[in-house]
Amino acid sequence: MSTTFTEVSETFEFLDDWEDKYRYVIELGRDYKALEEVLRTDSVKVDGCASQVWLLPYIKEEKFYFDGASDAIIVSGLVAILSILYNGNTIKQAQEIKALEAFHTLGLGANLSAQRSNGLNSMIQRIETFLIEAS
Repeated sequence: MSTTFTEVSETFEFLDDWEDKYRYVIELGRDYKALEEVLRTDSVKVDGCASQVWLLPYIKEEKFYFDGASDAIIVSGLVAILSILYNGNTIKQAQEIKALEAFHTLGLGANLSAQRSNGLNSMIQRIETFLIEAS
């Protein structure tokens, strides 16, 4: 995925209503190369999400990445946005990312259902835990 967070943010600013913004999140999720089905195991499943979410973090050439997937279309978009934020950064750079703040700048923090917010928090926690263990 070659979209940057700046481009995501600019698109959110351009879109007027939340129905259009949610369509964009869904589009990001559809464009995201999801974690292969065979890798969607219980060991990479994220607890605390109402929908099923899998995140498989890894280090490649001293950069942090994760592959993810969800069975819910909006949550797939949230996974895609997280990948835009985190993937390709060094561990130190990834540890400095304030993902919740980034989602709040998009307005998503205040416009997600409680269940989706909890799921987003769980995904971020999974990433942060991996980054701590990897450093």
